[in-house]
Amino acid sequence: MGAYELYREGREHLAAGEWLRAIPVLEAARDLEPGKGSIHEALTVAYLRARRHADAAREAALAVEAAPNDHYAYFLRGRALEGLGDTAEARGNYRLATWLRPQEETYRAALRRVDVAA
Repeated sequence: MGAYELYREGREHLAAGEWLRAIPVLEAARDLEPGKGSIHEALTVAYLRARRHADAAREAALAVEAAPNDHYAYFLRGRALEGLGDTAEARGNYRLATWLRPQEETYRAALRRVDVAA
């Protein structure tokens, strides 16, 4: 099975709420296509849902590296860093996500949440 098929299967597991089943499939896709930001993003989501924040932060950093203008990658990185308790770094990522997509209320709400926590 190719990376795209694995990615699609992983996304289907995520859509069904089966993030633990999605993780090995998405890891296999990532290993086949290590430069694909979309795979890193999907794997970040799976790790976040499994509360594996350190793994999520690593994957989100790779997603940002693969696509530096991707607002969602910065948002996911912020969530992972916030889960690790690093609100200062999370705030910076939420700010970038908000700057890239100012109309996205989810990003603005996350930024407000960490600003209040500071």
